[in-house]
Amino acid sequence: MAALLGRLCRKLVFPGTTHGAKRLSTSACESDTVKSLNLYSAINQALHIALETDPRSYVFGEDVGFGGVFRCTTGLAERFGKNRVFNTPLCEQGIVGFGIGLAAMGNRAIVEIQFADYIYPAFDQIVNEAAKFRYRSGNQFNCGGLTIRAPYGAVGHGGHYHSQSPEAFFCHVPGIKVVIPRSPREAKGLLLSCIRDPNPVVFFEPKWLYRQAVEEVPEHDYMIPLSEAEVIKEGNDITLVGWGAQLTIMEQACLDAEKEGISCELIDLKTLLPWDKETVEASVKKTGRLLISHEAPVTGGFGAEISATILERCFLKLEAPVSRVCGLDTPFPLVFEPFYMPTKNKILDAIKSTVNY
Repeated sequence: MAALLGRLCRKLVFPGTTHGAKRLSTSACESDTVKSLNLYSAINQALHIALETDPRSYVFGEDVGFGGVFRCTTGLAERFGKNRVFNTPLCEQGIVGFGIGLAAMGNRAIVEIQFADYIYPAFDQIVNEAAKFRYRSGNQFNCGGLTIRAPYGAVGHGGHYHSQSPEAFFCHVPGIKVVIPRSPREAKGLLLSCIRDPNPVVFFEPKWLYRQAVEEVPEHDYMIPLSEAEVIKEGNDITLVGWGAQLTIMEQACLDAEKEGISCELIDLKTLLPWDKETVEASVKKTGRLLISHEAPVTGGFGAEISATILERCFLKLEAPVSRVCGLDTPFPLVFEPFYMPTKNKILDAIKSTVNY
Protein backbone atom coordinates (compact mmCIF):
# COMPACT_ATOMS: atom_id res chain seq x y z
CA MET A 1 0.00 0.00 0.00
CA ALA A 2 2.80 2.44 0.87
CA ALA A 3 4.57 1.67 -2.41
CA LEU A 4 1.36 2.32 -4.32
CA LEU A 5 0.87 5.65 -2.53
CA GLY A 6 4.41 6.61 -3.46
CA ARG A 7 3.83 5.84 -7.14
CA LEU A 8 0.59 7.82 -7.14
CA CYS A 9 2.08 10.84 -5.41
CA ARG A 10 4.94 11.08 -7.92
CA LYS A 11 2.35 11.63 -10.66
CA LEU A 12 0.71 14.66 -9.02
CA VAL A 13 -0.39 17.58 -11.16
CA PHE A 14 -2.41 20.55 -10.02
CA PRO A 15 -4.88 21.75 -12.66
CA GLY A 16 -8.16 23.54 -11.91
CA THR A 17 -10.85 21.34 -10.45
CA THR A 18 -14.10 22.41 -12.08
CA HIS A 19 -13.08 22.53 -15.75
CA GLY A 20 -16.08 24.57 -16.84
CA ALA A 21 -18.64 22.57 -14.90
CA LYS A 22 -22.04 24.25 -14.69
CA ARG A 23 -23.92 25.03 -11.50
CA LEU A 24 -27.31 23.50 -12.12
CA SER A 25 -30.56 23.79 -10.26
CA THR A 26 -32.51 20.53 -10.36
CA SER A 27 -35.15 22.16 -12.55
CA ALA A 28 -32.84 23.69 -15.15
CA CYS A 29 -32.31 20.80 -17.54
CA GLU A 30 -34.76 21.49 -20.34
CA SER A 31 -32.24 23.03 -22.75
CA ASP A 32 -29.51 20.43 -22.20
CA THR A 33 -28.81 17.13 -23.91
CA VAL A 34 -30.25 14.52 -21.57
CA LYS A 35 -30.31 10.75 -21.29
CA SER A 36 -32.60 8.46 -19.33
CA LEU A 37 -30.50 6.98 -16.51
CA ASN A 38 -31.11 5.11 -13.30
CA LEU A 39 -29.32 6.22 -10.15
CA TYR A 40 -26.32 3.92 -10.30
CA SER A 41 -25.71 4.84 -13.95
CA ALA A 42 -25.84 8.54 -13.06
CA ILE A 43 -23.24 7.95 -10.34
CA ASN A 44 -21.11 6.03 -12.82
CA GLN A 45 -21.33 8.95 -15.24
CA ALA A 46 -20.27 11.37 -12.49
CA LEU A 47 -17.24 9.21 -11.67
CA HIS A 48 -16.25 9.09 -15.34
CA ILE A 49 -16.41 12.90 -15.48
CA ALA A 50 -14.45 13.30 -12.24
CA LEU A 51 -11.64 11.07 -13.47
CA GLU A 52 -11.64 12.59 -16.95
CA THR A 53 -11.56 16.24 -15.86
CA ASP A 54 -9.03 15.96 -13.04
CA PRO A 55 -5.91 13.76 -13.37
CA ARG A 56 -5.55 13.94 -9.58
CA SER A 57 -8.73 11.89 -9.07
CA TYR A 58 -8.58 8.26 -7.89
CA VAL A 59 -11.37 5.76 -7.20
CA PHE A 60 -10.78 2.77 -4.93
CA GLY A 61 -12.47 0.35 -2.56
CA GLU A 62 -13.50 -3.29 -2.30
CA ASP A 63 -14.21 -4.78 -5.76
CA VAL A 64 -14.20 -1.30 -7.32
CA GLY A 65 -11.84 -2.41 -10.07
CA PHE A 66 -14.36 -5.08 -11.09
CA GLY A 67 -17.24 -2.59 -11.30
CA GLY A 68 -18.43 -2.83 -7.69
CA VAL A 69 -21.25 -4.92 -6.24
CA PHE A 70 -23.80 -2.35 -7.43
CA ARG A 71 -21.98 -1.71 -10.76
CA CYS A 72 -21.38 1.98 -9.96
CA THR A 73 -17.73 1.76 -11.05
CA THR A 74 -18.32 -0.27 -14.22
CA GLY A 75 -15.84 0.56 -16.97
CA LEU A 76 -13.70 2.93 -14.92
CA ALA A 77 -10.64 0.71 -14.56
CA GLU A 78 -10.71 -0.21 -18.25
CA ARG A 79 -10.84 3.43 -19.30
CA PHE A 80 -8.57 5.11 -16.75
CA GLY A 81 -6.24 2.29 -15.80
CA LYS A 82 -5.54 0.30 -12.67
CA ASN A 83 -3.30 3.01 -11.21
CA ARG A 84 -6.33 5.30 -10.82
CA VAL A 85 -9.16 2.80 -10.26
CA PHE A 86 -8.20 -0.12 -8.07
CA ASN A 87 -9.30 -2.69 -5.52
CA THR A 88 -8.30 -2.57 -1.86
CA PRO A 89 -8.13 -5.13 0.93
CA LEU A 90 -11.29 -5.67 2.95
CA CYS A 91 -10.39 -3.12 5.61
CA GLU A 92 -12.56 -0.01 5.85
CA GLN A 93 -10.24 1.71 8.31
CA GLY A 94 -7.34 1.24 5.91
CA ILE A 95 -9.38 2.31 2.87
CA VAL A 96 -10.40 5.62 4.44
CA GLY A 97 -6.97 6.16 6.00
CA PHE A 98 -5.37 5.69 2.59
CA GLY A 99 -7.89 8.17 1.18
CA ILE A 100 -7.01 10.76 3.82
CA GLY A 101 -3.32 10.47 2.97
CA LEU A 102 -3.97 10.69 -0.75
CA ALA A 103 -6.22 13.74 -0.31
CA ALA A 104 -3.70 15.40 2.02
CA MET A 105 -1.20 15.27 -0.86
CA GLY A 106 -3.53 17.34 -3.05
CA ASN A 107 -5.44 14.57 -4.80
CA ARG A 108 -9.14 13.76 -5.17
CA ALA A 109 -9.62 10.51 -3.26
CA ILE A 110 -13.01 8.96 -4.07
CA VAL A 111 -13.45 6.13 -1.59
CA GLU A 112 -16.14 3.46 -1.79
CA ILE A 113 -17.40 1.68 1.32
CA GLN A 114 -19.22 -1.33 -0.09
CA PHE A 115 -22.13 -1.03 2.36
CA ALA A 116 -22.69 1.84 4.79
CA ASP A 117 -23.26 -0.79 7.49
CA TYR A 118 -19.50 -1.41 7.37
CA ILE A 119 -18.42 2.20 7.65
CA TYR A 120 -18.04 1.83 11.43
CA PRO A 121 -14.51 0.37 11.37
CA ALA A 122 -13.52 3.62 9.60
CA PHE A 123 -15.29 5.80 12.17
CA ASP A 124 -12.07 6.85 13.90
CA GLN A 125 -10.42 7.76 10.59
CA ILE A 126 -13.41 9.88 9.54
CA VAL A 127 -14.17 11.54 12.88
CA ASN A 128 -10.73 11.94 14.45
CA GLU A 129 -8.57 12.29 11.36
CA ALA A 130 -10.43 13.57 8.29
CA ALA A 131 -12.82 15.90 10.12
CA LYS A 132 -10.10 17.46 12.28
CA PHE A 133 -7.27 17.58 9.73
CA ARG A 134 -7.70 21.23 8.77
CA TYR A 135 -8.54 22.46 12.29
CA ARG A 136 -5.63 20.83 14.09
CA SER A 137 -3.11 22.30 11.63
CA GLY A 138 -4.46 25.83 11.84
CA ASN A 139 -5.66 25.56 8.21
CA GLN A 140 -2.14 24.80 6.96
CA PHE A 141 -3.14 21.32 5.78
CA ASN A 142 -6.39 19.65 4.79
CA CYS A 143 -7.83 16.49 3.25
CA GLY A 144 -10.67 18.27 1.50
CA GLY A 145 -10.22 16.12 -1.58
CA LEU A 146 -11.71 13.12 0.24
CA THR A 147 -15.16 11.85 -0.76
CA ILE A 148 -16.53 8.70 0.86
CA ARG A 149 -19.32 6.96 -1.08
CA ALA A 150 -21.48 4.49 0.84
CA PRO A 151 -24.69 2.67 -0.25
CA TYR A 152 -27.16 2.88 2.62
CA GLY A 153 -30.74 2.13 3.66
CA ALA A 154 -33.31 -0.58 3.13
CA VAL A 155 -33.18 -2.80 0.08
CA GLY A 156 -36.01 -5.25 0.78
CA HIS A 157 -33.93 -8.22 1.89
CA GLY A 158 -30.78 -6.87 3.54
CA GLY A 159 -31.38 -7.67 7.20
CA HIS A 160 -29.22 -6.41 10.05
CA TYR A 161 -25.98 -5.76 8.20
CA HIS A 162 -27.01 -4.48 4.78
CA SER A 163 -29.87 -2.07 5.50
CA GLN A 164 -28.76 0.46 8.09
CA SER A 165 -28.97 4.26 7.82
CA PRO A 166 -25.99 5.63 9.80
CA GLU A 167 -26.15 9.26 8.66
CA ALA A 168 -26.93 10.70 12.12
CA PHE A 169 -23.60 9.47 13.54
CA PHE A 170 -21.70 11.68 11.12
CA CYS A 171 -24.01 14.68 11.39
CA HIS A 172 -22.56 15.24 14.88
CA VAL A 173 -19.06 15.82 13.48
CA PRO A 174 -17.84 19.35 12.62
CA GLY A 175 -15.40 19.33 9.72
CA ILE A 176 -17.17 16.98 7.31
CA LYS A 177 -20.23 17.27 5.11
CA VAL A 178 -23.00 14.69 4.77
CA VAL A 179 -24.97 14.51 1.51
CA ILE A 180 -27.78 12.19 0.33
CA PRO A 181 -29.43 12.34 -3.13
CA ARG A 182 -32.99 11.33 -3.96
CA SER A 183 -32.76 10.90 -7.75
CA PRO A 184 -30.34 10.18 -10.63
CA ARG A 185 -30.10 13.85 -11.62
CA GLU A 186 -29.35 14.86 -8.05
CA ALA A 187 -26.91 11.99 -7.57
CA LYS A 188 -24.73 13.07 -10.49
CA GLY A 189 -24.71 16.80 -9.71
CA LEU A 190 -24.32 16.41 -5.97
CA LEU A 191 -21.56 13.80 -6.26
CA LEU A 192 -19.52 16.06 -8.54
CA SER A 193 -20.02 18.91 -6.06
CA CYS A 194 -18.85 16.67 -3.23
CA ILE A 195 -15.75 15.54 -5.12
CA ARG A 196 -14.80 19.16 -5.86
CA ASP A 197 -15.72 20.58 -2.45
CA PRO A 198 -12.79 21.80 -0.31
CA ASN A 199 -13.98 19.66 2.63
CA PRO A 200 -14.20 15.90 3.22
CA VAL A 201 -17.67 14.60 2.40
CA VAL A 202 -19.62 11.44 3.23
CA PHE A 203 -21.98 10.73 0.33
CA PHE A 204 -24.68 8.19 1.20
CA GLU A 205 -26.38 6.54 -1.79
CA PRO A 206 -29.90 5.07 -1.34
CA LYS A 207 -29.36 1.60 -2.74
CA TRP A 208 -33.10 0.95 -3.05
CA LEU A 209 -33.06 3.64 -5.77
CA TYR A 210 -30.02 2.35 -7.69
CA ARG A 211 -32.25 0.70 -10.30
CA GLN A 212 -35.72 1.86 -9.25
CA ALA A 213 -35.19 5.60 -9.82
CA VAL A 214 -35.00 6.59 -13.49
CA GLU A 215 -35.13 10.09 -14.98
CA GLU A 216 -33.69 12.36 -17.65
CA VAL A 217 -30.14 13.37 -16.65
CA PRO A 218 -28.03 16.04 -18.42
CA GLU A 219 -25.04 14.41 -20.06
CA HIS A 220 -22.68 17.33 -19.53
CA ASP A 221 -20.53 18.12 -16.48
CA TYR A 222 -22.68 19.95 -13.92
CA MET A 223 -22.81 20.50 -10.17
CA ILE A 224 -25.73 21.01 -7.77
CA PRO A 225 -24.89 23.31 -4.84
CA LEU A 226 -24.50 21.71 -1.42
CA SER A 227 -26.44 22.88 1.65
CA GLU A 228 -29.37 24.13 -0.45
CA ALA A 229 -32.63 22.32 0.22
CA GLU A 230 -35.24 22.04 -2.51
CA VAL A 231 -38.98 22.56 -2.17
CA ILE A 232 -40.23 19.65 -4.28
CA LYS A 233 -43.88 20.48 -3.81
CA GLU A 234 -45.49 23.63 -2.44
CA GLY A 235 -48.35 23.53 0.04
CA ASN A 236 -50.00 25.47 2.85
CA ASP A 237 -51.14 23.12 5.63
CA ILE A 238 -48.05 21.17 6.68
CA THR A 239 -44.32 20.96 5.87
CA LEU A 240 -42.72 17.56 5.28
CA VAL A 241 -38.91 17.20 5.36
CA GLY A 242 -36.93 14.17 4.24
CA TRP A 243 -33.99 12.94 2.17
CA GLY A 244 -32.96 10.04 -0.01
CA ALA A 245 -35.34 7.20 -0.83
CA GLN A 246 -37.78 8.20 1.89
CA LEU A 247 -38.91 11.16 -0.22
CA THR A 248 -40.54 8.75 -2.69
CA ILE A 249 -42.72 7.42 0.13
CA MET A 250 -43.45 10.92 1.39
CA GLU A 251 -44.54 12.07 -2.08
CA GLN A 252 -47.07 9.24 -2.19
CA ALA A 253 -48.40 10.22 1.23
CA CYS A 254 -48.72 13.85 0.08
CA LEU A 255 -50.85 12.79 -2.89
CA ASP A 256 -53.16 10.77 -0.64
CA ALA A 257 -53.39 13.66 1.82
CA GLU A 258 -54.42 16.02 -0.97
CA LYS A 259 -57.36 13.74 -1.74
CA GLU A 260 -58.54 14.52 1.79
CA GLY A 261 -58.09 18.25 1.34
CA ILE A 262 -54.68 18.61 3.04
CA SER A 263 -52.10 20.75 1.22
CA CYS A 264 -48.55 19.48 1.87
CA GLU A 265 -45.24 21.23 1.26
CA LEU A 266 -42.43 18.70 0.67
CA ILE A 267 -38.75 19.58 1.12
CA ASP A 268 -35.71 17.55 0.06
CA LEU A 269 -32.88 18.43 2.44
CA LYS A 270 -30.14 16.91 0.19
CA THR A 271 -27.31 18.07 2.47
CA LEU A 272 -27.68 17.05 6.11
CA LEU A 273 -24.47 18.65 7.34
CA PRO A 274 -24.54 21.61 7.17
CA TRP A 275 -28.29 21.66 6.49
CA ASP A 276 -30.40 24.45 5.03
CA LYS A 277 -32.21 25.73 8.12
CA GLU A 278 -33.54 28.84 6.41
CA THR A 279 -35.59 27.00 3.77
CA VAL A 280 -37.20 24.72 6.34
CA GLU A 281 -37.81 27.62 8.73
CA ALA A 282 -39.52 29.71 6.05
CA SER A 283 -41.77 26.80 5.10
CA VAL A 284 -42.78 26.02 8.68
CA LYS A 285 -43.56 29.68 9.38
CA LYS A 286 -45.93 29.49 6.41
CA THR A 287 -47.64 26.18 7.21
CA GLY A 288 -47.38 26.15 11.02
CA ARG A 289 -46.73 22.40 11.08
CA LEU A 290 -43.75 20.08 10.52
CA LEU A 291 -43.36 16.35 9.89
CA ILE A 292 -39.93 14.72 9.45
CA SER A 293 -39.41 11.19 8.16
CA HIS A 294 -36.33 8.98 7.82
CA GLU A 295 -35.49 5.27 7.78
CA ALA A 296 -33.03 5.43 10.69
CA PRO A 297 -34.33 4.71 14.22
CA VAL A 298 -36.28 7.58 15.71
CA THR A 299 -34.19 8.05 18.87
CA GLY A 300 -31.16 10.20 18.12
CA GLY A 301 -31.98 10.33 14.42
CA PHE A 302 -31.25 13.49 12.46
CA GLY A 303 -34.95 14.30 12.57
CA ALA A 304 -34.48 15.15 16.26
CA GLU A 305 -31.94 17.86 15.34
CA ILE A 306 -34.30 19.35 12.77
CA SER A 307 -37.15 19.27 15.28
CA ALA A 308 -35.11 21.02 17.99
CA THR A 309 -33.88 23.71 15.59
CA ILE A 310 -37.36 24.48 14.27
CA LEU A 311 -38.77 24.62 17.80
CA GLU A 312 -36.12 27.22 18.65
CA ARG A 313 -36.81 29.27 15.53
CA CYS A 314 -40.54 28.84 14.97
CA PHE A 315 -42.08 28.10 18.37
CA LEU A 316 -44.68 30.88 18.25
CA LYS A 317 -45.69 29.96 14.69
CA LEU A 318 -46.35 26.27 15.36
CA GLU A 319 -49.96 25.07 15.34
CA ALA A 320 -49.05 21.54 16.48
CA PRO A 321 -46.12 19.57 17.91
CA VAL A 322 -43.44 18.54 15.44
CA SER A 323 -44.09 14.99 14.22
CA ARG A 324 -41.50 12.32 13.36
CA VAL A 325 -42.22 9.17 11.35
CA CYS A 326 -39.07 7.06 11.42
CA GLY A 327 -37.67 3.58 11.76
CA LEU A 328 -38.22 1.72 15.02
CA ASP A 329 -35.69 1.59 17.86
CA THR A 330 -34.60 -1.95 17.01
CA PRO A 331 -31.83 -3.53 14.95
CA PHE A 332 -32.92 -3.54 11.33
CA PRO A 333 -35.07 -6.68 10.86
CA LEU A 334 -35.26 -9.08 7.94
CA VAL A 335 -38.72 -10.64 7.71
CA PHE A 336 -40.20 -7.83 9.82
CA GLU A 337 -38.80 -5.07 7.59
CA PRO A 338 -42.32 -3.94 6.47
CA PHE A 339 -43.24 -3.30 10.12
CA TYR A 340 -40.02 -1.41 10.77
CA MET A 341 -40.22 0.96 7.82
CA PRO A 342 -41.84 4.44 7.92
CA THR A 343 -44.46 3.59 5.32
CA LYS A 344 -46.85 5.75 3.32
CA ASN A 345 -49.77 4.89 5.61
CA LYS A 346 -47.79 5.77 8.74
CA ILE A 347 -46.87 9.13 7.22
CA LEU A 348 -50.44 9.78 6.08
CA ASP A 349 -51.78 9.04 9.57
CA ALA A 350 -49.21 11.43 11.06
CA ILE A 351 -50.12 14.15 8.54
CA LYS A 352 -53.80 13.92 9.46
CA SER A 353 -53.05 13.77 13.18
CA THR A 354 -50.81 16.85 13.00
CA VAL A 355 -53.21 18.89 10.87
CA ASN A 356 -56.15 18.00 13.13
CA TYR A 357 -54.26 18.62 16.38
